[in-house]
Amino acid sequence: MDIRVLKYFLAVAREGNITRATEVLHVTQPTLSRQLMDLEKEVGVRLLIRGKRQITLTDAGVLFQQRAKEMILLLEKTERDLAKLEDLVGGVVAIGCVETVAARMLADALIQFSGEHPMVQYELYNADGDDVREKLDRGDIDIGILLEPVEAAKYDYIRLPCTERWGVLMQRDDPKAQAGSVGMADILPLPLILPRRRIVQEEISSWLGVESENLKIIASHNLLTNVISLVERGLGYVICVEGAHSIRPNEMLVFVPFAPERITGHVLAWKKNRVFPSATSCFIQFMRERIVPDS
Repeated sequence: MDIRVLKYFLAVAREGNITRATEVLHVTQPTLSRQLMDLEKEVGVRLLIRGKRQITLTDAGVLFQQRAKEMILLLEKTERDLAKLEDLVGGVVAIGCVETVAARMLADALIQFSGEHPMVQYELYNADGDDVREKLDRGDIDIGILLEPVEAAKYDYIRLPCTERWGVLMQRDDPKAQAGSVGMADILPLPLILPRRRIVQEEISSWLGVESENLKIIASHNLLTNVISLVERGLGYVICVEGAHSIRPNEMLVFVPFAPERITGHVLAWKKNRVFPSATSCFIQFMRERIVPDS
């Protein structure tokens, strides 16, 4: 599949009009129309609905638009990596990081690494564990910082020297906030906002000694940013790690840890058998030797 044709398709999808797309692409209308028809024949489905003045996407076209963007981004990243393959202190390192105190540790590491390798650039993604893993699997990012556990058969990883406490984010003037910790039994009757990851919800349920179906879950989230305003307005209580709140403190809210404590570690992970450009390999080695010297 020609990458040029993918860009033609994306231009038409974006502009919604053949004429405007030809102006952007600097090609003739017959050429563009023929390329689009050949593309539909190649993939075996109809991608575009051609109206008199407007072109819209079929359901297959919407999916193909998403995949075409991913393919072009991956190709551009590969071209950048290859262009700097022989440069020991240059290139792009793509890193995904969960929303925890590990973000601060990553910032400290990047400052040190950049001081030694100022030509290296970074692509940083903030997401939950599922999104970081998905990007790792697709090759959109090189390495990811994740909360344990990780799939040992799928990734190589090193454990990082930072941990997280689990607890509840609530309004600062809530009576439960004065105790300094919150017991598991105290959580059961509360309206809860949980991380969206099913494995995390099941783990929380096991801590509480009940099935997740028996919890009063009013919402789920992938990043704490999405639900802070709900807690401010008293809609519910967020179960989260402490760092998700501490990296962006809110005067109206307070994090109250669980009693007994629930602690989770972090890992720096990458796909097994992946061949990295020099900048990424150098960064992983830096993390091994300088941030996690015992690894």
